[in-house]
Parts: sequence; structure tokens; C-alpha cells
Amino acid sequence: MIAAGLVSKSFTGVESRAQPLRQPITVDEYRVEAAPGDGLHSRQKVPRREHNAAPLDGTDAGRSATVPARSALAHLDEDQRAIGLPHNQIDLAAASPGCAEVAHHKPHALGTQQRQRSVLGLLPHRRRCHRRTLSKAPHVSLPSIDLLTAARQAAGAQHCPQGALYILATPIGNRADITLRALHVLDIADAVACEDTRHTAALLQAYGLHKPLIAAHEHNEREAAQAVIERLRQGQRVAYVSDAGTPGVSDPGARLVAEVRAAGLRCVPLPGASSVTTLLSVAGEVAGEGRWRFTGFLPPKGAERERALQALATSPEATVLLEAPHRIEALAQSLAQHLGERAVTVGRELTKQFEEVHTTPAAQLPAWLAANPQRTRGEFALLVHASAAGPAEDDAIHADTLRVLDALLGELPLKTAVKLAAQISGAPRNALYEAALARKPQG
Repeated sequence: MIAAGLVSKSFTGVESRAQPLRQPITVDEYRVEAAPGDGLHSRQKVPRREHNAAPLDGTDAGRSATVPARSALAHLDEDQRAIGLPHNQIDLAAASPGCAEVAHHKPHALGTQQRQRSVLGLLPHRRRCHRRTLSKAPHVSLPSIDLLTAARQAAGAQHCPQGALYILATPIGNRADITLRALHVLDIADAVACEDTRHTAALLQAYGLHKPLIAAHEHNEREAAQAVIERLRQGQRVAYVSDAGTPGVSDPGARLVAEVRAAGLRCVPLPGASSVTTLLSVAGEVAGEGRWRFTGFLPPKGAERERALQALATSPEATVLLEAPHRIEALAQSLAQHLGERAVTVGRELTKQFEEVHTTPAAQLPAWLAANPQRTRGEFALLVHASAAGPAEDDAIHADTLRVLDALLGELPLKTAVKLAAQISGAPRNALYEAALARKPQG
């Protein structure tokens, strides 16, 4: 019996279709490549007898093992069953000088391979006909890239403790942005908790994965945490994903983590795509010298929203905001009103096909959105750039900040009052110092 190794066949006249072959395959010989330690000579050639069954004429060709549809010799069937190779270890050598087309007869397995390849832009994703013309290379491995195998090779040696919750970042729009470590953890996880089960089921399917799903969103996060904790106490690995990006950052996940840690269980972070850092990387923000703050979604309405906008206007720091498409026009109007000529960079549909990044004075942001109806669609990340220079006069400092400064000056030395006023308000210390000198009576 042939031990597990690598089998390749010289053949001609193979037709690639997701249906039974219309013409038989002519096989000249079998070439067996032994796995290490099997005791076989590498690349041993076994002549094909005329009465041998065609090894690629079975329903499992291209998937896990080569099983013949017509059994001419019992010992050949046993050899083929013993091989049991993964689909990406079966090499096909085309004897014809032209291009060879390889037949696949397992739509389910092939569909998984094609989805994985389409994620990386290697193949179009077609539902019915899976046709791929191979190059003239003497040996071609199918598929050339197996995401889960690559993930196991990259991260399989790392320790992934049982009984732990894995907080896993997922792509924010482009499925090719998934990390190999994230794929490996999803592969070995016993269950996946998620913000939306339908969305996550489709995401997992794109990578060839199927896992039990636990709904854990903002409306049931505390209750779902108990179900997750029970699984963790049983020694299971549970991954948690939001719809996009990193859980807990303007997304559900923080309460789940708090409950799990309170139960004395471990939470493991897996970094990945983030709209915040993605936007910052292309915004060209230099005035803030690398310092920035993350505000996320502003309060939707009322006095709380107005206070947040006033604080944004008086702060000299670069600030990252997030906004939904149905509120982006209202936010643009508010920023134009409060920020005037201060620069704002808009990131729309980041990492997706229609990604758009544009920097404009806040006063011109509403007009830029209105110039193209498509610009109000998609998810938005915005960077309010840092002030080019801090305010240097009394009237450039917000009135509330000056009232705080006056109260502190009445009780504390000038330098201490300025320091505390800067910490409380976020206003530049130099501007506050100049204001304090002008306001404090000379002794």
C-alpha cells in the first residue's frame, strides 16, 4: 500500500468543468513522491497498466483523495484510498505542450477554494461554472493559495490557550485584510460570538469556515456574556467579532470583556483593521506632532451634542470622528459652523472599491458632499486636523476657559493656575499664560 505522499499524473485531454468528463483521461504513468520517513524512493514511477482505472474520473478529484469511479483492480483502489491527500497536495503535470485544464467534480469543496481565492483577487467568484486554465508549468498545484493552510503554517506554532475569549478584529470592508492569525483562531475556535450572526456567518463562509454562533450585541451583551463564560469554563475557545473592525471601539464588546475578566477568565486581543488608524495614515496630519484623540460618534442631538461640538472647536488637538451615512450631512453642517477654515479629512468607504479620501476646510465640507450624491453613501471616518497655531489672544480662548482661569488665578500662583487651566480645558498653555499675564493684577 502506498504511504501518504505526493502523487502526480502525466495526462492529456483533460477538460475543466463542474460536471462529469465527456472524454476519458489518458494516463501514461503515475509518479509517486514519498513523504519524509515513509521509506519510499522520491519520485518513484509506476507504469500504468491498460486495465487500471482512471484516477481522476471520480467524484473526489481535486478535493481530498483520488477515488476511481470504475474499479478495475482492487489493489489500485486501496492504494488510492490510502493516499488521503489534502486537495492542495495533488500536483498535475500536463504532458501536452499546450495548456491543460483540470477537472473538479466537488462543487462544495471547489466553491470553498474559489471563495478563498476570490478574497485575494485571484479568481472571479462564479456560482455554477468553475473553469481555470493552467499555465504551461510542468507541475501545477491546486489551489495555489489555501488561506487556512497558510494560517496554520503562520500561526499554528503559537500558543492559543483554552478557556480564553479572543477579541478578534475583522476587515472594515475588504475581506483580504483579514490576518493569518485571525483566520487560525477562527479555525480552532469552538464558537464565535458576534454582533450580527447573519453578517458573521457570511464572513466565515467566505473563508471556508463554519462555526456555532452566539449573538452578542449592544442590546443583550450582558446576558450573552454569561453564555460565553459558561463555554470558557468548560475549556472552550470563543472568538468575539463585531460587524467590522475592532470590537469595543465604537462597537459592542467592552461589556463582554468586562464580564469575562470579572469572572477571572482570560481575554486575548488579536489586532487588525481599524478605520481610525487607516484614516490617520493617509491624512497627512503634521500640526499635532503625532498627538490625536479619538471621539468616535458625537451625541446625536440636543444640548449634549452642542457641548461636544464646542469642545471640539476649542480643542487644538487632532480629533477622529465616526459618522453614519444618514447623519453625515448634518455633521458636515455642524463642523462648518463651529470650525470654519480648520482642515477636515474625510475618509469614505475606506478599504472598499469606492474608497474616497478628501481634505477640505470645514466650511466647504457641506458643498463637497452635495457636489456628488454618491458622497453621502457608505461609512465615514473624519479627522479634524490640529490647529496650525494655538490662539494667542483673550478673545481666541473660549469664554468658559477664561472663567476657569480667572477662578484659579484668584487662589493660586500664576504658573500653577495656568497649568491647571490647561489640563481642565485642553487649551494651549502658552495662550493661557499670555492671557493670565494680562488679567492678573501686578503686585
